[in-house]
Amino acid sequence: MNAVITGASKGIGKAIAERLAKEGFNIAICARHEEALQAAKNSIQQQNPAVTVLAEQVDMGNKQEVLAFAEKVKSKFSSVDILVNNAGIFTPGALYEEADGLLEQLMAVNVYSAYHLTRTLLPDMMIKRNGHIFNLCSVASHKAYANGGSYSITKHALLGFSRNLREEMKPFGVRVTSISPGATLTASWDGFEAPPDRMMPPEDIATIVWTAFTLAKQTVVEDIVLRPVLGDI
Repeated sequence: MNAVITGASKGIGKAIAERLAKEGFNIAICARHEEALQAAKNSIQQQNPAVTVLAEQVDMGNKQEVLAFAEKVKSKFSSVDILVNNAGIFTPGALYEEADGLLEQLMAVNVYSAYHLTRTLLPDMMIKRNGHIFNLCSVASHKAYANGGSYSITKHALLGFSRNLREEMKPFGVRVTSISPGATLTASWDGFEAPPDRMMPPEDIATIVWTAFTLAKQTVVEDIVLRPVLGDI
């Protein structure tokens, strides 16, 4: 079986890729930074030396690079059983004071990348009536908050994309799940002073992906929200 995870050089994406490799999946990952990408590839391969790990340097804000990555995946894998749209940029700030062009940048990475990659890989899933698409949203997809700015807008949009896709895929047997984590111990929180147990480990998100995937084929978890026990930060 084969899985594609975007933005998988670290954090949640890497944790998901490592878990799926352990479970015997061939893995395709992408990220912007070559050094971190190769380190992630090696770490994923160590989880299961028997699987294939494809690692491509991709700017997910660039449509042509996203499409090229999709074509590389199609040439390497005969099918895609799991697609995890995880790539994203977190930039806090108020709408009235954030830099001009930030919304366009975040939309390109956080929303358009998922749209273009999914549309390219989807036809084969529909024909085979197989596949599970996970869209990594956020608690910011569900609730507006001060200093959310353009990031929150894009996460609302990604949740809308996920829910619309879910409706469209019902007749084709392709499952679609949105996952909305709260504070998770990743690089996005670098510099924030808090005890590690105040945040969720990224491995928990990977466990949720695996659990949702292993349900019966006629069962789909549509929306999942996870928060630390103490709530949002």
